[in-house]
Amino acid sequence: MAAELPLDSPAPPRSPLAVWVRVCAITDLEPERGLAALIDGEQVALFRTHDDRIHAVQQLDPYSGAHVMSRGIVGTKGDAPTVASPMYKQVFDLRTGACLETQGKDEHRLQVWPVAVDAGGDVFIKWRAGS
Repeated sequence: MAAELPLDSPAPPRSPLAVWVRVCAITDLEPERGLAALIDGEQVALFRTHDDRIHAVQQLDPYSGAHVMSRGIVGTKGDAPTVASPMYKQVFDLRTGACLETQGKDEHRLQVWPVAVDAGGDVFIKWRAGS
């Protein structure tokens, strides 16, 4: 679930261990579609679900080794928002990164990052160096 920042907050709070990095505007994200971003040399996949929640996961598909997750098929499994890899169709929970359907392979997870949207509609990821 994407957190919302207080309306009087001009930018997300900063801490010495992690910083909130602006990635894009919420209007740059189409519902039920992915978008790739590059942060500190690492590819991140962002998704805006039908209920306007924003999720950020690693762009690297752990099964194929290709950076393709933003091109995956967005859906749901039960109450979990999901993305299916466009390569081998493993299905991942966008909230936790857990693989819900391994397609007979060993289980791998996607790294996930906290996401916030400020009052101006800017999307931020809580980022740590080397995360």
